[in-house]
Amino acid sequence: MYRNIMFDLDGTVTDSGRAIVSAVEYALSRFGYENQPKEKLESFIGPSLFDSFTREYAMNEEDCKKAVALYREVYEKKGLMFEVDIYEGIPELLTELKNRGFRLFLVTSKPLHFTGQIMERIGLAKYFEALIGPELTDPDSDKKRLIERAVSEYGLLKEECLMIGDTKYDILGACDAGVDSVGVLYGYGSEEGLKKSGATYLVDSAARIPLVAGLF
Repeated sequence: MYRNIMFDLDGTVTDSGRAIVSAVEYALSRFGYENQPKEKLESFIGPSLFDSFTREYAMNEEDCKKAVALYREVYEKKGLMFEVDIYEGIPELLTELKNRGFRLFLVTSKPLHFTGQIMERIGLAKYFEALIGPELTDPDSDKKRLIERAVSEYGLLKEECLMIGDTKYDILGACDAGVDSVGVLYGYGSEEGLKKSGATYLVDSAARIPLVAGLF
């Protein structure tokens, strides 16, 4: 029986695509990249920026650091970080889970510096026992590491944990950490990618998560 529910942030709890893509476009423009494909830009939603700039544009460490600094220049200082929408059904789901005694954790690759501010601004921080994520200087977005940190720090049993996310990174991290997972189809991952990554369950809306995963 699941007692500990872990949520990804971007693409799972919030639709933050516009903000992330805009900040990525700004950073890339300073390196001479213009009019980049939508799919390539949206691939930045989920993993760490360091990983994404390296993977998609083969940037070296120095250029990655510059690109991340440029991204954060507009993401934080110009307030793009708060330009998010909460997915339909999420507040109701969190309320019901909390009322039923589930322990809720936010496990995200977004730096905690931003995560805490965003969650407070949109009014969802109160539902979570803890926000788990990397520090600003930490380029490692490995979800396995973050999930295992939550398990270790909060004394959780892996067989009682369920990770909910929208991309293959969430699902692979859960599999590697030895916990079950829900792949949500309303975010930025693909159904094929979620299936291939080994999602325990697939859902097309937040409202269906409890039913499909047998939570209540």
